[in-house]
Amino acid sequence: MTYENILLSIKDRVALITINRPATLNALNPQTLEELDRALSQLADNDQVHAIVLTGSGEKSFVAGGDISVMQPLGPIEASRVARQAQQLLARIESFPKTVIAAINGYALGGGCQLAMACDIRIAADSASLGQPEINLGIIPGWGGTQRLPRLVGRGKAKQMMLTGEIVTAAEALQIGLVEQVVAADRLLEAATEMANKIAAKPQAAVQLIRKAVDNGLDMPLNRAVDYEADLFGLCFATEDQKEGMAAFLEKRKACWKHR
Repeated sequence: MTYENILLSIKDRVALITINRPATLNALNPQTLEELDRALSQLADNDQVHAIVLTGSGEKSFVAGGDISVMQPLGPIEASRVARQAQQLLARIESFPKTVIAAINGYALGGGCQLAMACDIRIAADSASLGQPEINLGIIPGWGGTQRLPRLVGRGKAKQMMLTGEIVTAAEALQIGLVEQVVAADRLLEAATEMANKIAAKPQAAVQLIRKAVDNGLDMPLNRAVDYEADLFGLCFATEDQKEGMAAFLEKRKACWKHR
């Protein structure tokens, strides 16, 4: 496939998707959202890819937000349609069968912060900044931000950030739980790729079940969530990797995963 607004490369078991609109600080427009969706379809069908790193081109910006020049003239119905297109993409990333790691190399604001929050893990450069400043445009986060942000940082902090338009540094984002790791800017892709490779080397059936248990279970009452966990735990015992992993442990050797 050919793309105009993203770059896609694959090395070993890890795919790197780079949003490539540097003139707009990698702002997301409908075409870019569509290209990201097509790239995910391409990677979903590639059994050799086990993890994805998502980043932005250049040193300034991961994704500075939605493309305001596209959004400004929209009416209510069109704006809702664009929001739902973005929500569907972010929901797909969140439930994607392969682990997605956001490598936040600069501004992750508005739609960019919402995109990062849909990923499994967020690693930020020490120069990055994150936030939901939509209030300063007279709008609210519309791509899932009002829901994912409080799930990550808590209700009060999320309201504070969204109601004031506060932008936080990478260090502050780490402190409040918005990102999981902060590294020097020149080590960002290296660190994200290292983590992606580490996860890609694990038995993928178990990786997918862990992600399902966490993502789906958090929206359930605890008694239902642990029951759901027990069902997924049982599914592990239908995999070849469970047999191999436990045999390798008992035989004191390294497991040879088949990822099935």
